Amino acid sequence: MMRKNLAGAVAVVAAFIGAVVLSACDKSEAVYPTYEKGQNAPRMSNEKRETVFGPEGLFGKSKQEGEGGGIGVNAFLWRASLDTISFMPITTADAFGGTIISDWYQLPETPNERYKVNVFILDRTLRADGVKVSLFKQARDSMGNWVDVKVDPRMASDLENSILTRARQLRIVSTE
Repeated sequence: MMRKNLAGAVAVVAAFIGAVVLSACDKSEAVYPTYEKGQNAPRMSNEKRETVFGPEGLFGKSKQEGEGGGIGVNAFLWRASLDTISFMPITTADAFGGTIISDWYQLPETPNERYKVNVFILDRTLRADGVKVSLFKQARDSMGNWVDVKVDPRMASDLENSILTRARQLRIVSTE
C-alpha cells in the first residue's frame, strides 16, 4: 500500500514538472543580431580594445613587436620582470594576466627585515608605463613578530626602472 502511494506521488510530481516545463516553452523565436561579412560587433565605447578572439585578436592579426604567441602581455617586459626578481621566491606567475607575485624574502645582511614584490605588466607594448611594481616591507618588532613598515616609494620606481632597462636590453638582443 505504501509503495502505491509513493509511486502515485512520484507520478503526480513528474506530471507537474512536465507541465511547468512545457508551459515555459513559448512559440516565439529567439532573435539574434546579424552581421555582414567583415563587419565587427558593436562596441560599448569608442575605445579600441584588443581581444584574443576575432579578426582584431591574437588569432587574426600579425603580432606586434615583443608580443608572445602564448602570453597576453609584452614578452620583453615579462622576461625582464622574471629576470629582475629572480633572486626572490616566486609564489604566482600568470603570463597571460601579466602578474608576478613573490613570497617574502630576507636579505642576508638584514635578517630583521623582509620584502615582498608584486609586478603587474599593464600593456602589450614595451612602454615606460607598461609595468607597475608594488613593494612591501616588514620588520621584526621587539617581540619577534613581523610588522608592516612603510617602504620608500623610490624603491618601487627603481625596481620598475630596472625591469624596463632589462626589457630594452632583451629587445636589442632579439633584433640583432
